[in-house]
Amino acid sequence: MSKLLLSGNEALARGAWEAGVGCAFGYPGTPSTEILEALVKLPGPYCEWSPNEKVALEAAAGAAIAGTRTIVTMKLVGLNVAADPMMTLSYIGVVAGLVIVVADDPGQHSSQTEQDTRHYARLAKIPVLEPGDARDCASFMKAAFEMSEKYRCPVILRTTTCVSHSRFLVEVGERVERARIPFEKKPSQFVPLPMWGRKLRADIEERMVAQSQEGDTSPLNTQYLRGHDLGIISHGVTALHCLDVFPDASVLKIGLGWPFPDGLLQKFASQVKRVLVVEEGDPILEEHVRSLGIACDGKGLVPRCGELTPAVLAGVKAHLEGREPALPQPVPEAADLPGRPPMLCPGCPHRGTFYALAQFDVIVTGDIGCYTLGVFPPLSRTDTCLCMGGGFTMAHGMNKAGETRPVVGIVGDSTFYHSGITGLLNLVYNKGNATLIVVDNRTTAMTGHQDHPGTGKTLMGEPTVAASIEQIAKACGMQRVRVVNPLDFTAMKEALQEELYCGEPSLIIARAPCILKERKAARPALKINPDACKNCRACLKLGCPAIESPNKQTKPSISPQTCTGCTLCQQVCKFHAIP
Repeated sequence: MSKLLLSGNEALARGAWEAGVGCAFGYPGTPSTEILEALVKLPGPYCEWSPNEKVALEAAAGAAIAGTRTIVTMKLVGLNVAADPMMTLSYIGVVAGLVIVVADDPGQHSSQTEQDTRHYARLAKIPVLEPGDARDCASFMKAAFEMSEKYRCPVILRTTTCVSHSRFLVEVGERVERARIPFEKKPSQFVPLPMWGRKLRADIEERMVAQSQEGDTSPLNTQYLRGHDLGIISHGVTALHCLDVFPDASVLKIGLGWPFPDGLLQKFASQVKRVLVVEEGDPILEEHVRSLGIACDGKGLVPRCGELTPAVLAGVKAHLEGREPALPQPVPEAADLPGRPPMLCPGCPHRGTFYALAQFDVIVTGDIGCYTLGVFPPLSRTDTCLCMGGGFTMAHGMNKAGETRPVVGIVGDSTFYHSGITGLLNLVYNKGNATLIVVDNRTTAMTGHQDHPGTGKTLMGEPTVAASIEQIAKACGMQRVRVVNPLDFTAMKEALQEELYCGEPSLIIARAPCILKERKAARPALKINPDACKNCRACLKLGCPAIESPNKQTKPSISPQTCTGCTLCQQVCKFHAIP
């Protein structure tokens, strides 16, 4: 076998491919996106970006029940969307292996929450595997398929940002083709009416007992017996960090994170004088260890929030030893560097939408995507952000609650297809009076320019039907629908002026392509004529990183290296200082 340097996500794709996966579904979301992007480059499997995670899991369930090994990928909050089918799928089970890959995000590097997927595993009574590095990702993926088929149930493979994006040398092999297992009709198994569902519920409990007993001897769980004073029970990459930070401690690395291997936990604890449970997220493992009658330390020493990096664990070790932690000192060279707050790219079409909204006294309910950055100064034009699709539905709720100011709900184009359509339909059906905006930059931009139902191309690169936002909106009953180029400031402002005060619901589609996806400037870089410039600083209110001014006394200038020639600054300059 040869070795390749792979990220965790690439290793997951490779492991699935070698295991003979036939179908793969998902919705892009950091830190899980690259799994399907890597898998689609390998010959054989069918891969797709689904409109949302619920659709992806339902399609994956159909494929697995039809007898084909299948994976479905999503980030942590995507599992919220997919939770409905997952709960029932645990009851009815699968025919061929089905692995649900969920990427958690301790430390919230790119997510609105820090939720712990293990809660869902317990709730759904589905096994969860937790790889610690890219090597684990490849081997655990194969083990997940085997477990899924052995117990005829879906299996969650939980990664974290660190595991997904870190790299390691991984042994790779050839693909093992799997013949599709013929589907046999069995309503008592696949149609969980209460009279059949009650038996399926009892079967789950038997399944979990068997899985827990298997965990006692499973190679997915690894003991590193190095001393008898301190024993650490941990999981995933955190366990690997503990091996380095606590060189004298014994470590039990839990790879089969649910159901828990009770016999193994008790045996390990009996070999050490003191037990410390180190886990990212909630004290799920700690609570179970205590329930077994094992005295242990846990979240009293280990932070509940954030990523457990080696530096953080060094602090845990210091507290455990009764001394003050020696925290890493800031890098001296970085001390005087200016801050780099997140902001929209130079030439981003969303900037025109938010700058135009800033001319009106409105409430803006935002959503998940690049356009969430509209909350930051100087645009400061997003007031709430809840979840995918919430931009539309929250606007409707505020309007119905009696908010007297105009309410504007914003979603992106990919989010519109994900979960915005139902919100728009709800607003029209229930006679809402909000103004809705789809900021349509023709791609799923924030996660790396993935295709969606409106782009006219599939994940596998095949041309397909491009769904129309305006036609869907009209089919839902929206009477006022208009398309505007948000880089035309006058047109965008006029559209808002008309739609905000029209007295009925309306939809504005602010359509212009993502400048990064286009990979070319709209026009040559612009320049500010210092003689004509009055230093009114109106151009700086756009928040464009290409426009620079070190202090209020210095007139703004435009960086030719970053300017894309979108002309928004030219349009807002009253003194024609940007020819």
